[in-house]
Amino acid sequence: MSAGDPHTTGAPDPHRPGQVYAGPPGTVAPAPRQGPGTEGAAAVGVAGGGQYSSVPNPTQRPNQRTLTFYGIMIVGFLLAWSVLSFEFGSGLGLRTTVTVALFAAIPLLVVVPTYLWVDRYEAEPVRLLAFGFAWGALCAAVGALFINTFFSIALQLAGNQDADTLGAVVSAPIVEEGLKGLGILLIVLLRRKQFDGIIDGIVYAGMIGAGFAFSENILYLGRIYNEYGNAGLTQLFFLRCVMGPFAHPLFTAMTGIGLGVAVSLMRTRTTQILAGLAGYMGAITLHFIWNLTASTGNIFLGYFAFQVPLFLCFLGLLIWLRVREGRTIRTYLSQYADAGWLNHQEVAMLGSLSARRQARAWAKQSGGPGALSSMRSFQDAAADLALLRSRMTRGVAEPEVAARERELLDAVVAHRAGFLGTAAYGPGVRA
Repeated sequence: MSAGDPHTTGAPDPHRPGQVYAGPPGTVAPAPRQGPGTEGAAAVGVAGGGQYSSVPNPTQRPNQRTLTFYGIMIVGFLLAWSVLSFEFGSGLGLRTTVTVALFAAIPLLVVVPTYLWVDRYEAEPVRLLAFGFAWGALCAAVGALFINTFFSIALQLAGNQDADTLGAVVSAPIVEEGLKGLGILLIVLLRRKQFDGIIDGIVYAGMIGAGFAFSENILYLGRIYNEYGNAGLTQLFFLRCVMGPFAHPLFTAMTGIGLGVAVSLMRTRTTQILAGLAGYMGAITLHFIWNLTASTGNIFLGYFAFQVPLFLCFLGLLIWLRVREGRTIRTYLSQYADAGWLNHQEVAMLGSLSARRQARAWAKQSGGPGALSSMRSFQDAAADLALLRSRMTRGVAEPEVAARERELLDAVVAHRAGFLGTAAYGPGVRA
């Protein structure tokens, strides 16, 4: 083999048994003037670990804003936790709350792994997934409790005999989907770098919906348990936790899809707002239909005629989106391979979930936990880079896109050096 042959590293190929892994080439040709990674400042070669110099903000305002934001969020979560604790403690009692909480947690063992399964190519930060779950379980749940109760009391004072039904059919879908959707919107507005499109919207919606359903199930299961004992608890557990564990996550997914379309496909602020509102209206509609069938005593008809077909269609959508995301990653990373940042064998690995698993296994076997961590980070950064390039191509990328692209390129270079044990490199730089 020649010195410039990409196979000179001689490491086992993680996704082609019996072959060698195409590690960093001995020499990488300079990137073309017009190509991925060459826009503006990103045309500068990477050296010494690929650090991209930037001028830091000389004031303390960024730190102050960050501290203020986290302070407000912590206080908000603590207040919501206090309200829920009081509600559960005074209305249900500690023993009942603990008992039904265990039952309410059972659906999470299915729902949460399902949404993590969807989020395989470009995993979302754990802190944001935890934020989503906490938002649904605390802030959205408490807000819905107050607003729905206020609406029901107002109807009763007005002499309406169907206050409970109207509350479930009218107030609950609008209020609950609005509060859950607000959590997704906060992630879009405050952590835009971590929101790439439709799959991200579905994943965050799933976590928020799962958190909301958890708190709501504790409340409803606790009330039925105190009134009807084990028989009532068993019946309601079957209806809410066995038949409908994906109800709230699925409803809220419509808002997530709308916001995902807004950030990944829509170019103007008006169309972005319309896409988000369309998703919200879809969430309200699905929630309304489900609550209407339950309130009118047709829950089994609604379940088999509406909920099951809807879930199967949603599952099909998730599978299609995963396949589409893999294709998108291969398509846009190929542009970076043509420009010299990657090689095409790495692109094939990064666009296949099975090959990615084999690559992680190879990294762990050859370099231990550190190499495995670098391989995971390499895969995540490369997927982020591909999705960013797809938005750049469609003209819907976020502001300061060139700096973000360069940041991801630097991460790809550095993490690849981490699991291969070689110096970081980029176009025009020797390994």
